Amino acid sequence: MANPIVAVVDTVFPTLDPAKEALSRVNAVVKLAEEPTPEKILEVAADAEGVLTTYGQVTAEVIEGLRNCKVIGRFGIGIDNIDIPAAHAKGITVCYAPVYCLDEVSDHAMALLLAVARKISFADKLVAHGRWEMPAVVPIGRIRGKTLGLLGLGNIPQAVVGKAQAFGMNVIAADPYCPDEVFQKLNVTRVEFDDLLAQSDYVSVHAPLTPETENMFNMDAFKKMKSSAFLINTARGPLVNTDDLAVALDAGELAGAGLDVLPTEPPVADDPIVGRDDVVITPHTGFYSEEALLDLQTTVASDVASVLAGEAPKYPVAAK
Repeated sequence: MANPIVAVVDTVFPTLDPAKEALSRVNAVVKLAEEPTPEKILEVAADAEGVLTTYGQVTAEVIEGLRNCKVIGRFGIGIDNIDIPAAHAKGITVCYAPVYCLDEVSDHAMALLLAVARKISFADKLVAHGRWEMPAVVPIGRIRGKTLGLLGLGNIPQAVVGKAQAFGMNVIAADPYCPDEVFQKLNVTRVEFDDLLAQSDYVSVHAPLTPETENMFNMDAFKKMKSSAFLINTARGPLVNTDDLAVALDAGELAGAGLDVLPTEPPVADDPIVGRDDVVITPHTGFYSEEALLDLQTTVASDVASVLAGEAPKYPVAAK
């Protein structure tokens, strides 16, 4: 094979060496776009046989300008930044990393749950300001015996289940696409979305971002939750309407939230969800570990190399 070009739309990695190593089996030449705009992407990708993206938008417009592309790889689990129908219509394979960072995100979801349940950040802030006062932190409820509701029961929330059960929690989930066998195997009760909201002491969001799920957690949803409940989101920011969430918290519709993702990242200076004592926010770090980044680059770049070598990828995205 004569040195295929693989264009990189954008990168958050300190180095692309692991991806380049995986692509070396097909002698690929890696070219990085100056910035992830359609014009700059096509400067390096128009004649490329492969494209790799992290957060950069591979739109129908970009795909239309790809003359030789055989495969698009997304460094991540979600694929909402790629126009999948446009890619498949042009005969382009799309691959991703559906089993990367399972430990990291499931650990982070539990860490946020514990942080809001035990009011860790709030208590730390009080101590930092010279206030060693237990009465200022209470009430704090017991975690054992509480119900965790999972929106979605894919790979990551399945990893959450055992961790939550180890704390003595009852786990329920709403996922119309997950087989009954998985619920039974994990000892998780299947419920509908409204029942999940009504029954859960903690709701952890693990759904993909689609037109149907965007703003799924809005004021209507918050009013159906227990006033003592907490919301955890480590999935996609736009699943939660954080303006509504701030209003709901002020109104006592729920007790608090732990968020690793926001609708706008980074948030604007006057975002009403930022700086609250009843909300813990981390800057989209749930996926991160040194090991996970290595797995991510290697997994996706290896699949791109496989397609360029005429082989089937391990993790293709199915046509819609």
